[in-house]
Amino acid sequence: MNDTLASAPHQAARPETPVRPAEVSRRHLTTLRSIIATWRERTRFRWELKQMSKDNPHLIDDIGLTRQQVEEEIAKLPFWQR
Repeated sequence: MNDTLASAPHQAARPETPVRPAEVSRRHLTTLRSIIATWRERTRFRWELKQMSKDNPHLIDDIGLTRQQVEEEIAKLPFWQR
């Protein structure tokens, strides 16, 4: 019989450290800010890629993307519009 808990008795003896609601809230806020920053960064990248494909299409080859890859990236919608 495979008993995972029996193989690690030291974990059961360790008391849980209580987490205060303010700490949880702060962690959630930090995570949310990180998600928003990532979303803005991706939105900005797509906007810049679109401008580059219009103004300087020769630079697309320089960054190692194909025209199809650029079109696919530009066409991506925000998650709430899918």
